[in-house]
Amino acid sequence: MKGIFIAFDQAHRDDVIASLASCMQRGFTMIPDATGRGSNTGEPHLGSHAWPGTNSAIITICPDERVDTILDRLKKIDHDRPMLGLRAFVFPVEQAI
Repeated sequence: MKGIFIAFDQAHRDDVIASLASCMQRGFTMIPDATGRGSNTGEPHLGSHAWPGTNSAIITICPDERVDTILDRLKKIDHDRPMLGLRAFVFPVEQAI
């Protein structure tokens, strides 16, 4: 199993959820108001007067064979609207209850 942490501009919310659904990835946990700043480009999303935007984040756990399909769909979302920002990170899940 793998975990995927997805951080994205809130404007991507519906597209990210639809991408997971289209990959038959039902389960996820959403963090609706995440703040932060990208490491290379884009404006900060800090939820403040100066930087009013906010992000959301999703953590999902899936079978190894589903990861590439999910990442391909997320890459397309980011490519279509690159100024909004979307990042995904994959990590191993060794145990779960």
